[in-house]
Amino acid sequence: MFIVETAITIWMVLLVAVAAVTAFFAVPRRSARAVALPAAVPIDERALAAERAAEVSRRRRDDWVRAQERVDATWAEFDAADREARRVTAAAAFPILKQRRTRAELADRERNLHRIATAACRRRELSIAQLNEVLAHRGMWNPRRHPVAQEAAVRAAVREHRFAAYRAATELERQAWQEAERAAATLRKLRAEVVTVRAQAGRDVRCQQQWTPARPAKARLAVR
Repeated sequence: MFIVETAITIWMVLLVAVAAVTAFFAVPRRSARAVALPAAVPIDERALAAERAAEVSRRRRDDWVRAQERVDATWAEFDAADREARRVTAAAAFPILKQRRTRAELADRERNLHRIATAACRRRELSIAQLNEVLAHRGMWNPRRHPVAQEAAVRAAVREHRFAAYRAATELERQAWQEAERAAATLRKLRAEVVTVRAQAGRDVRCQQQWTPARPAKARLAVR
């Protein structure tokens, strides 16, 4: 009888020990599952941030495309101005007889210079600063020169203005490309974080491929 009671006691002690060990190892697993569930909140936040970054990236890319189009337009304008300046310069290459001019003729030449320079400024072929130089007769702007020589000088100034506009457009295009690159890098980083968090949470991982801006076109070399 004593042996039977002892065996029962030992058996009960073993059962209690097994139950305790089982409960000990079960508690961490339940805690891990409880911690994994709230991960849905940062996943949604990251996904929303990625959507916003995608919109910003698209806008930056559109800005870059428009900047490229502006570069092409300013180059075409400069090329046309360069060809016109070369044509007028070639026409003015013929020697002009020097002779004494009357005051009326000199006044006509001055009015002609002011007229063609003002018209070019209205067409945005000359800047306001260049027009002020013409009206003040500073530098190469001599109102006594022959009208053909005046036209050649104005065409050369227009070419200079067009080239400056082209250089400014290429700088803006470079800045737009850098902004697009930064926006795309931010988007790739956010999408990678979403993929990582979803993979850790055991969710379905879907990632859209994002465009990568190409390098900006090299600035054309203008032959002046």
